[in-house]
Amino acid sequence: MSHQESAGLTALGAVLSPLEGGGPKTEAVVQRLSAAISLGLMVDGQQLPSETDLAYQLGVSTMTLREALAVLRQLGIVHTRRGRGGGSFICGSTKVLETTSLARLQQMSIQELRDLGDEQFAVTGAAAVFAARRGLQADIARLRTLADRLKDSADNVAARRVDSRFHIEMAVCAQSTRLTRAEVGLQAELSALLWLPRLKLDPATEAIAHRDLVDAIEREDDARARELAELHTESRIRRLVALRLELRDR
Repeated sequence: MSHQESAGLTALGAVLSPLEGGGPKTEAVVQRLSAAISLGLMVDGQQLPSETDLAYQLGVSTMTLREALAVLRQLGIVHTRRGRGGGSFICGSTKVLETTSLARLQQMSIQELRDLGDEQFAVTGAAAVFAARRGLQADIARLRTLADRLKDSADNVAARRVDSRFHIEMAVCAQSTRLTRAEVGLQAELSALLWLPRLKLDPATEAIAHRDLVDAIEREDDARARELAELHTESRIRRLVALRLELRDR
């Protein structure tokens, strides 16, 4: 795959790409659209595409999409206006996203969290390796810019979005469409959980870890890049599991 093809896979394009595999489609659509909002790819007040167009983009039936939109309305993430000038609109306030994310964490088992962490460990490690082997200077410069932006983030919402974008862009840097799509899916599931205020991630500390990773990628040191990516993932998942245990004991 050429760099142009890889770079052409935008984060939003990956989120709204056709769903693959079997399993319940309604839940997958809810997760995809929640991801776009959580990652800042869709913003408060933005109108969604028409039901027909959005269903086509996601590769699902309009009935499945309507079921997913109903769930999102119940969560307070989407609202729908009927009649002329109507449609479905994003209303993903910070408070709503934090509340739904904390509720979701409480519903997850420790095994589910660890399995999610295992997948992040594998995907992020592989993305780091191939970014070191294949990344172009422009890709690496973009990663460094994102690391700097993370350090200067004013709040958890901004930090979460920049952090997620960093991981997605690292997969783009690896010039892998599949890794990029996998990373988008993982960020959809993890980012809002990892940046819950109660987890107390520090943007400046996280930015240092990102810059060290970018340095390894720029040196084309794929072994060190993998090591740093995997260690960072392990550390975050341990903290998330600890928070889940704390919530269980209350």
